[in-house]
Amino acid sequence: MGALRSATLPPTTDSRFSMRTFNFSAGPATLPLSVLEDVRAEMLDYRGTGMSIIEMSHRSAPYEAVHRGAIGLVRELAAVPDEFDILLLQGGATLQFSMVPMNLLASGGRAAYVDTGAWASKAIADAAIHGDVYVPWTGRDGGYRRAPEPDAIAVAEGTRYLHITSNETIGGVQYRSWPKVDAPLVADMSSDFLSRPVPWERFDLAYAGVQKNLGPAGLAVVVVRGSLLGEARPAVGAYLRYEAHGEKASLYNTPPVFSIYVMEKVLRWMADEGGVPAMESAAIRRSQMVYDEIDASDGFYRSPVDAESRSRTNVVFRIADPGREPGFIVRAAERGLVGLGGHRSVGGIRASLYNAMPVEGVEALVAFMNDFRARRS
Repeated sequence: MGALRSATLPPTTDSRFSMRTFNFSAGPATLPLSVLEDVRAEMLDYRGTGMSIIEMSHRSAPYEAVHRGAIGLVRELAAVPDEFDILLLQGGATLQFSMVPMNLLASGGRAAYVDTGAWASKAIADAAIHGDVYVPWTGRDGGYRRAPEPDAIAVAEGTRYLHITSNETIGGVQYRSWPKVDAPLVADMSSDFLSRPVPWERFDLAYAGVQKNLGPAGLAVVVVRGSLLGEARPAVGAYLRYEAHGEKASLYNTPPVFSIYVMEKVLRWMADEGGVPAMESAAIRRSQMVYDEIDASDGFYRSPVDAESRSRTNVVFRIADPGREPGFIVRAAERGLVGLGGHRSVGGIRASLYNAMPVEGVEALVAFMNDFRARRS
């Protein structure tokens, strides 16, 4: 695909990009080149063991070091306090839609869920099967254009937790400030985990599917307050209990070894790049480049999201003439810019700009947007 790039696009500063496309997919997402090269080098022989990491026992010393290393790096990079456990679970974030109420509503009580879009709605539907939930704020009537203001949510007395979706991958809506409520927060942070700091004193639990910012699909990182381990209701099976996966417990079953192995490398790459502060700065820069192009297009492109809630990781936009959108996506792919189609439920265009997206990819996208508009204006 690299050979199809237009000469009008800026040259990359890294020759390795010339053989690769720029992947703007919502996930699985692009990974750092250095990580991919490391994985390739170790695939046949992991550090002199004579086998790959995905062939050896998950209870072997080499894998144990990878597993514990990944947990330690999450704790370091996200500044997770000692009173939280970090779990690495199969099933991605979607399984957590059920595991959260199964574990946190075991002793009764109610949970509040904010509805900011497609993924929040899915979490609400699943939680309602397992516990008593209510919705104190919804953006549905406004077309899911924004996240609520920090003080716009009122929770009922006795609310066990307030669940939010920190960034809506499909709708491109992101919280700029966390809600101010008299209840612990629980958050699905799949799209923006480790791209900005988290005030852990306000949270009981946060979870994230790793296939966007951290590694291959098939794994979720769950950060849960340790005092809540063992709270699951009696009828919940062993795997669905957070206590079975606590840091002090032995591995309950075979974990998604490959996903954890690659994630550990991505986490090391993040640390080398400057950690969460550097990731946040890069997210702001990348997204602002695309939003600036949208806002300067005299209405040719438009963002359906209110400016104060625009996502820094999933930039969603439309073309004033929707009939031009399929051509935009096809022409972009011909230039090595792939994965720009909006979610099938909403259409449009979406550029996902996760932590490993190089700035060269965003420069190429902005140049293409400008060229596409100029040729059709």
